[in-house]
Amino acid sequence: MIKPLSTFAAQPICMFEKIREFTDSTNFTRAVTVTVAAVLPVLILAQFGHFETGFAMAIGALLTYPADIPSNLLHRTKGLLTASVIVAGCMLAVNLLHPWPWLFFPILTVLVFFLSMISVYGQRATMVSFSGLLALALASGHIHTGWDILTYAGMVLGGGLFYTLVSVTFNYLSPHRYTELQIAECMKLTAKYMKLRGHLWDADADRASIVEEQLKLQVEINATHENLREILIRNRSNAGHSNRSRRMLLVFISLMEILELALSTSFDHSKLHEKFNEHPKVLDTYQNLAYNLAATLKKISKSIIKRRKYITKHKLHRDIAALENAIAAYQDQLGREAASEGVWMLSNMMHYAEKQVEKIRIIERTFTNKIDFKDLKGRDKDLEKFLAPEYYPLHTLKENLGFSSTIFRHSLRLTITIALGFIIGLVFNFENTYWILLTIVVIMRPGYGLTKQRSFQRIIGTITGGIIAFAFLSVVDHSIIIGTLAIVCMILGFAFTATNYRIGATFVTIYVVFVYGMLNPNITDVIQYRIVDTAVGAALAFLANYFLWPAWEFMNLPGFIKKSIEANRNYLEEISSYYNHKGNVPTSYRLARKNAFIELGNLMSSYQRMAQEPKSKQKQQQQVYKLAVLNHTLLSSLASLGTYIQSHKTYKASEAFNVVVTTVIRNLDHAISLLNMEIQAAEAQQAQSEELAMRFTELKNIRARELREEHLTEEEEFRLKMEEAHLVIEQLVWLNSLSEKIVKAARQLELK
Repeated sequence: MIKPLSTFAAQPICMFEKIREFTDSTNFTRAVTVTVAAVLPVLILAQFGHFETGFAMAIGALLTYPADIPSNLLHRTKGLLTASVIVAGCMLAVNLLHPWPWLFFPILTVLVFFLSMISVYGQRATMVSFSGLLALALASGHIHTGWDILTYAGMVLGGGLFYTLVSVTFNYLSPHRYTELQIAECMKLTAKYMKLRGHLWDADADRASIVEEQLKLQVEINATHENLREILIRNRSNAGHSNRSRRMLLVFISLMEILELALSTSFDHSKLHEKFNEHPKVLDTYQNLAYNLAATLKKISKSIIKRRKYITKHKLHRDIAALENAIAAYQDQLGREAASEGVWMLSNMMHYAEKQVEKIRIIERTFTNKIDFKDLKGRDKDLEKFLAPEYYPLHTLKENLGFSSTIFRHSLRLTITIALGFIIGLVFNFENTYWILLTIVVIMRPGYGLTKQRSFQRIIGTITGGIIAFAFLSVVDHSIIIGTLAIVCMILGFAFTATNYRIGATFVTIYVVFVYGMLNPNITDVIQYRIVDTAVGAALAFLANYFLWPAWEFMNLPGFIKKSIEANRNYLEEISSYYNHKGNVPTSYRLARKNAFIELGNLMSSYQRMAQEPKSKQKQQQQVYKLAVLNHTLLSSLASLGTYIQSHKTYKASEAFNVVVTTVIRNLDHAISLLNMEIQAAEAQQAQSEELAMRFTELKNIRARELREEHLTEEEEFRLKMEEAHLVIEQLVWLNSLSEKIVKAARQLELK
């Protein structure tokens, strides 16, 4: 079959769009930043005969770069300055101590361990630690003497400070682009999540597979939310308010609410398909609306990425009207009385959809210059409470000085592995022992799975890059061409490292070989040594993670499961408190909701890490996954109940509601006790839960009796209150069922 010409015309356009998106990405910008900061000193100072000085500054810039993680400008600058000082200090210490081996090796060991341990303070501290460890490894292969030690350390510090200056300058050139791209990414992920929710409405949907995809997606969404909280809320508190920051904050808050609404639409799809089997149009119309909601968000995200003005494509109000007409047609066909329960269900679904449309319209107004900041009023209250604390208390470090800490075991493992690498390099007289150490530092991670993955990717990337570089240098011997290509490969190496480590390692190897090729004519030895050293370092890292106090993920999973259950319990308590007391939604409610989402993501992330480990270490994998799904379903049900209570005019919570909520909380506490191995307490709670002397089928009758005792005279008011009772009781029945399943699953879980 001959393809139409339009197909071939579209391919270059599509490729051009992908290239443009790649060059506009944050990773590419950071790669250009570090390349400029590393190359400029070399090019400029070489013109004045100070190539070595420029090269030392380039090393300082390259070693400071890992600490440049996106965040608000103040924290970013502090992190870079700290990294610059630590890198220069490590260089100075290694060179000063090298003449005295009896001091050099013990102090170097302590420094490696200490730098590894500061990772307990979070991601920024982890990257500063990484910079310091790289500096120690690199310094061991470039020893200076006399005054050259201070000069070299000073130039390295100068390179780190120069990188900081370049990074801040790039930030001022495009101060808001990272935020915009993160917002676009958040929209894309939220749209994908909503589309998956739409797939659930297919009659033959593989719901287990869809839920698994949703759980994986939750991990990515959580990470993006944390990045946006850091950049939007921290900047807001440090730099005050601007129209652009308020716009982005409004969009972010709306996206979080859209996600909660998407999660809230938790229905028994099989039951609904069975109920509306003879009236499929209502469900098809709702599914179409769900898909268009997702498509609208995706289109807005594309307009942000492409820097184009957003133009509304989907007429969501028409989809809402179509759903209203489908519900009305359903009621006409069955009659008001017979269709009442179905209409209640469909009306509830439409209500959630209307709320999502409302939030999406707020986002659309934000990007069509029709923003009304009244949309933000009250929704940005106490946002600073959603941020992690900024201080670094000493007791956090002390608490992690023990084998119960994953970071402690990793630090000890890394220290011993680097020592072994050093010894092997000395005993077997390796040409560049520091390459072994650099490979260990770069590859080794607390978890076995990521270390194994990086080991293979780095070896493959190094071999591939070495072959490509050797083949090119065999036919080209022009320093300007080689230097230019080295710069290009440097940019691509840093740009790909964060997204595709194997490709990143390939380009990094190419540019390293090109640089050595310009400095050393015997390029064959350089490639050979680099491949061998990389293989030795990767093998040491892989073996150490398997045999030296391995942090197998099954050992951590009970803690993640417990935290997820606790977060859901706290969220339920906040929902119950709000339903009983009414008023404005308190900050504690929103914090509990945020923590429930985060802990679910942490649980799924832990499960994914376990799936990368050896089969013999994947203990109770199905049972763990079952608990993750149950916690996801429970969170969905809680979000549904909480959203209903917030978005409807609700009445006084009934005694039946409070009794059932208490029972669900007891069940969750029971599961937590089982995970804590507190058997006696768990059995006592189980005995208490059996005291619930009412059947859930009686709850509606109890609520009806309570309402009649209030002497309601208007039939419409009685109907509305009974509709509320019906929908709330449906959720309560489901919540109790889920909590009992969680208890059963926790009892069966044995990971010891």
